[in-house]
Amino acid sequence: MFDLLIRNGTVVDGTGSDRFTADVAITDGVIAAVGPDLQGEAREVIDAAGLLVTPGFVDVHTHYDGQVTWDETLEPTSLHGVTTLVMGNCGVGFAPVKPGAEEWLIQLMEGVEDIPGAALSEGIEWDWETFPEYLDALEQRRWSVDVGTQIPHGSVRAYVMGERGARNEDASPAEIEAMAQIVQEAVEAGALGVSTSRTIGHRAMDGEPVPGTFAAEDELFALGRALRDGGGGVFELAPAGAAGLDLVAPMKEVDWMRRLSAETGQPVTFAMLQVPGAPDLWKEQMAASLAATEEGARLYPQVAGRPFGVLVGFQTGHPFMLRPSYLALAHLRIEERIVELRRPEVRAAILAEENVERTERGSVNEGVAMLIAGMLHNLYVLGDPPDYEPTRERSVGAIAEANGVSAEEAAYDAFLEEDGRALLMAPLYNYVDSNHDVIREQLTHPQAVVGLGDGGAHCGLICDASLPTTMISHWTRDRERGEKLPLEWVVRKQTKDTAELFGMGDRGTIEVGRRGDINIIDHDTINLRTPELVHDLPAGGRRLIQKAEGYVATIVAGQITRKQGADTGARPGRLVRGRR
Repeated sequence: MFDLLIRNGTVVDGTGSDRFTADVAITDGVIAAVGPDLQGEAREVIDAAGLLVTPGFVDVHTHYDGQVTWDETLEPTSLHGVTTLVMGNCGVGFAPVKPGAEEWLIQLMEGVEDIPGAALSEGIEWDWETFPEYLDALEQRRWSVDVGTQIPHGSVRAYVMGERGARNEDASPAEIEAMAQIVQEAVEAGALGVSTSRTIGHRAMDGEPVPGTFAAEDELFALGRALRDGGGGVFELAPAGAAGLDLVAPMKEVDWMRRLSAETGQPVTFAMLQVPGAPDLWKEQMAASLAATEEGARLYPQVAGRPFGVLVGFQTGHPFMLRPSYLALAHLRIEERIVELRRPEVRAAILAEENVERTERGSVNEGVAMLIAGMLHNLYVLGDPPDYEPTRERSVGAIAEANGVSAEEAAYDAFLEEDGRALLMAPLYNYVDSNHDVIREQLTHPQAVVGLGDGGAHCGLICDASLPTTMISHWTRDRERGEKLPLEWVVRKQTKDTAELFGMGDRGTIEVGRRGDINIIDHDTINLRTPELVHDLPAGGRRLIQKAEGYVATIVAGQITRKQGADTGARPGRLVRGRR
């Protein structure tokens, strides 16, 4: 008697091998049999004829560190076939924490990852101080997906050094030793790795870079050795120069990462993007990562499957939000606001006005408004379903030229599409020239790992947690502007490869003995919907949610957690500890 039997599916097993037709049986949360016409009864049977059966996706770059304490579904990531997620990235998180320092960590996370501070303050249940205690607290919770976490350098530094650590002062040998001890204890308790941020684009709400941004090599190597001594794991980072502000730093970063990995034997993964100031720099980083393997190092550039930027529109941040006539309407509900924005006299007034001065501290959306105002020609209409690899004719510049209007007029009118909820993509990275095939080149590099979805973060500006769906729908089926990618290869990149990088050898493929994490997908209909801004976080915090269609079922440990995209209420998700 099986618990679950999936009949007649087209199995894409995550190994990269050719697809085949077979049944998949799951018992006690583990795959019990794979093969044609399996004999035996089952408590539940799913007919998957004509459908894809894949392993559940493993998303290694999320920021649900606070949300896991109050939210069981962990959307939007769980909406896109993800059955295991890894958080604690980029050096920010909520453990360890000294009593009384909780609000400072919230402000750090809000500044770096654009997660509403009020939501974190109201939602997080602080019942830990040390990182092992944080893991123990998570152990008591249940979710729709499995959750693993890394220990963040920023929290460790602030815990050991207090204000000095928060202000990025140099650490003493004794402080470095204390940090290393905390990291080792965390890994021994089940942390999947250690993370840090070295990009000055990551700043707390007070404007200070993340603790550890300027850490010297002795501090970084101490963390790496502690990682090794604790049992092993991943060293993850947002490297210096990632924002393109220092074009010498990236290669220096690759050099110390290479030496760290070679010495400790641990994998290092780092965010890698094409930056406008040096559009070919990423190729040097890729080549250096590949060459490092000859020295025994393991460097894995973490790349995105689509342009890396922000979404702008009347729901979110946009270039008109600091105009007096718009500010007079900003208090209205979105439906009422759109009615007013459609009025010719309101449109004319807003387009004729100058921005008012920003507030003293300003908001993330205000910063986006200023940024986007200078790049209107390079905004792209997403559409519905969204096209994340648009060609030049979908740009505001091309639309303005074709219609004989200004870029501001074209952008304003584009924002009013889809009942005023249209979103335009501002590709800050990875799309310097839309005619080049940069993203495909990055994805297909032998050392690349798919990541950077940032689920749970950048709540009002980005919704890249939907990346797994883009990988399946766009890269294997819909792409027209260039060569597609093989389905078997794309599935492996999001399952076996990501699971193995983080030491989770018990999942990521459809094989007997592996965890019963499965997606059943209608490859003909899988598609993204336009992101929507909702206010469903604690304290009414806002976030973008992007749904998908075509996921017939998502299964975690043998339990169906979603049917046709809808949450079933099953909560088989657990904390994943340690390398396995």
